[in-house]
Amino acid sequence: MTTAVAAPFRFFALQVVRTARLGPSLLRITFAGDDLSDFFSDGRDQSLSLFLPHPGQDAPAVPVELGDGWWQGWRELPDDVRAVLRSYTLRALRADAHGRTTEIDIDFVLHGVEPGAVAPAGPASLWASRAGVGDRVLVLGPAIADNRAIRFCPPTGTDLVVIWADETAVPAASAILESLPAGTRAQVWLEAGHAGDMQDLVTAADAEITWLVRGAVTGAGVGTPTALEAIRAARLPFAERPYVWIAGESSAVKELRRHLVRERGVDRRAVTFVGYWRRGLSEEQLREQPE
Repeated sequence: MTTAVAAPFRFFALQVVRTARLGPSLLRITFAGDDLSDFFSDGRDQSLSLFLPHPGQDAPAVPVELGDGWWQGWRELPDDVRAVLRSYTLRALRADAHGRTTEIDIDFVLHGVEPGAVAPAGPASLWASRAGVGDRVLVLGPAIADNRAIRFCPPTGTDLVVIWADETAVPAASAILESLPAGTRAQVWLEAGHAGDMQDLVTAADAEITWLVRGAVTGAGVGTPTALEAIRAARLPFAERPYVWIAGESSAVKELRRHLVRERGVDRRAVTFVGYWRRGLSEEQLREQPE
């Protein structure tokens, strides 16, 4: 049994129904559950809160029975009992003939699990790498399709969409690209940890997509440019009303926003920037940081 949180979000009790490896460090997990009939989203960069069990637990420990008091109750649970909380982006959803959601996909970056990893895996990567059919999770997600956890919102009259995403934000950027209508001009940079993580993306937009593989070296011995170097060197198409969406590591996002606003002259009100993570900090530590 689940308990509704204040609309437009509520808890959904879900189970893993299948997994698919997309690349050396990318894994797609598909979830289903009876609760999903009340899950509604317009997609794009829809954010979700995902609660995962600790090893040895058969379900994540979240006191949903406390209603609006669940957050405080969850924080008061012992560290080794309290469900692991991570923010993820909805990659895709599928619905039945009546418009009721039947499945959702979430893409996981397996930091510390991929071949040759030097850093230890975090709890979410470790859980995902071991996930099997029937494993249970809890999602705090949208019960209303157009909700505040969707950040991509180009103003009317936008004549160019500019996108940058590191690997943690590639699922969101991919969903955004799928949502763009034909005739939309888009300039896109996507970062990947491995060449094998690059994907063939589907979009009706007139999109120029550039993949930046971190650490790759060309035959001439030249390394892949950083996000800032790549965008600074790019000649953007002329646009009277560009809209920018950038998401990924916080310091890179801020640096790119500064460049686009100060050096490119983009109206700061037309820039959506989201720090998905911060180098050197866990998500728990990031949530404790002052706004």
